[in-house]
Amino acid sequence: MFEAAQLAAWCGGRWTFRPAAPITRVVHDSRHVGPGALFVAVAGARDDGHRFVADAFARGAVAALVRADSEPARRPPGPLLLVGDTRRALTDLARGHRARWRGHVIGVTGSVGKTTAKDLAAALLAPLGPVAGTIGNWNNDVGLPLSMLAADAAAAWAVFEVGMNHPGELAPLCNLLKPHWAILTRIGPVHIEFFENEEAIACEKATLLRALPPNGLAILAPDEPWYDLLRASAPCHLVTAGLTEAADYVGRRDPVDPVRLLVRGPRGLSLDVRLPLRGEAFARTALRAIAVAAEAGAPPEKIARRLEQFRPPPMRGGEETIGGVIWINDAYNANPISVFAALQALAEHPSPRRWVVLGAMRELGRHSAAYHAAAGREAACGPWEGIVIVGPEAAPVADGAVSAGWPVARLARCRTPEEAAEWLRPRLAQGDAVLVKASRGERLERVIEAWAARTGPGKEAGG
Repeated sequence: MFEAAQLAAWCGGRWTFRPAAPITRVVHDSRHVGPGALFVAVAGARDDGHRFVADAFARGAVAALVRADSEPARRPPGPLLLVGDTRRALTDLARGHRARWRGHVIGVTGSVGKTTAKDLAAALLAPLGPVAGTIGNWNNDVGLPLSMLAADAAAAWAVFEVGMNHPGELAPLCNLLKPHWAILTRIGPVHIEFFENEEAIACEKATLLRALPPNGLAILAPDEPWYDLLRASAPCHLVTAGLTEAADYVGRRDPVDPVRLLVRGPRGLSLDVRLPLRGEAFARTALRAIAVAAEAGAPPEKIARRLEQFRPPPMRGGEETIGGVIWINDAYNANPISVFAALQALAEHPSPRRWVVLGAMRELGRHSAAYHAAAGREAACGPWEGIVIVGPEAAPVADGAVSAGWPVARLARCRTPEEAAEWLRPRLAQGDAVLVKASRGERLERVIEAWAARTGPGKEAGG
């Protein structure tokens, strides 16, 4: 519940007239407006939220936050909170709400796996009390304030991810969040289009560590790149988690059963768990979340149980069987690190026949062709039945695979996801596993949708 006078004080705004109904949530998309909503008119690269103020009121908004010089301000369609800059005001609202929080705040950043790490840490902390956190992957200058405003101020724990794709973007987010603890995931060449090199990315990510208080806690992996740089940036206690004996929380993957993880940690912690996702990358994410929960005081048996029950967010490596074929939907995002990790996880899949469907990786800038070719060479090393490359931007992946010796007869170059589904249709058999991986803008999940559309109940793979 937000009081109108309090909101105005937080952002320095002025009400045209007070809303008659209580404000219980803050939204920036008029399509998601409902009872109790304050609609924030944010101007973006593609559209301006001020165009949708009237629509927001029609959908049930109780008030709107708008620029004082905007068209809605001249002809108010309802109670308006007038400000000079709505983005700045949104941040100010989140800062005011943040001051009311009573729980422990954990920030998550890194190049890959932020959302999964955030969700997994929140799941393992739940036995200790209510947990607030980022909505989906809303981790930028608009998403983070909106997620913070949706958080219960009385939550015992709050786990929020902070993201960036340009230099200098993390500092204001960290200043807003004011975390007590931090989790750093794997650092690599993600968004490198806007950075000089990978070290510059690591330095930017270390901003979260520099924002921690002296009595804070940082979770790092000692056996991953840029550990020394990150360690030097942390002004507080450091806890390490990794697949190395040098870590505080040591994980060992069973060579016979790779989803089995044996964990040893401080204070006699010993866990033997079956992970819900395959691959070394998820095992490393799990170790970070285990370390956070254990340091917070969660009982080991509850950590193990909730870890085994965890299910990943949509399109982040979860499996779905359609027409007898196992689809591994990892189409939410892609970069050089995550593609290599997805291929490694697929290699561990028990299916006797495995297929790879890859699309383009975005925001690689001048390095794009080289990284795509490297992904192709890596794919060529796997035990797959076939490789399918989708879209013109991903062409260097196919070239890289062929250059590494992959047979042209088992390689398909498809223009669209729908074409890829048709190429696969007569070739897939029951029990086959198919990995689908690309950057979000490629919408490569349409391969699965096209397959499902023509695979009705009772219809099996192979035509």
